[in-house]
Amino acid sequence: MEILATLYDGLQNAVWLFFLLIGLWGTYRAVTGDGIDGSWMGAYTIGMGLIVVQAILICILWLTGGLSALDRPGIHFLYVAFSVIFPPFVYQVALKGDDSNRGMWVMSFTTLFMFGIAMRLINTGPI
Repeated sequence: MEILATLYDGLQNAVWLFFLLIGLWGTYRAVTGDGIDGSWMGAYTIGMGLIVVQAILICILWLTGGLSALDRPGIHFLYVAFSVIFPPFVYQVALKGDDSNRGMWVMSFTTLFMFGIAMRLINTGPI
C-alpha cells in the first residue's frame, strides 16, 4: 500500500503542474485570438486521464484501508470526484462543444480553476 500512496502523491504533483501549464497555454491561445484546436484538446484529455487515474488510486487506497494516514479522506474524495465531473461538464453542457475563441477563454479559466483545486487537494492533507 505504501507504493500506491507514493504514486498518489506523485500524481497529485503531476496534476497541478499539468493543469497549470495547459491553463497558461490556453490563456495564451485565447489572448492571441485562437480557438480550441486538437493539440490543446489532446493535452486537456491527457490531464483528465491523470485525474481519472488519481480517482482510481484513491478508491483502491480506500478499499484496502490505505487512507488511514489521511487527515480528512472524505475531502479528498470530494475534490477528486469534483475534478472528474467539472471540466467535461463545462465543455459539454456550458459550451456545448464550442471551439471558438470564447470556448478557449472558458476552458483556459476552467483548467486554471482545476489547478487551484489540485493545489487545494494537496493542502488538504497528504498521505
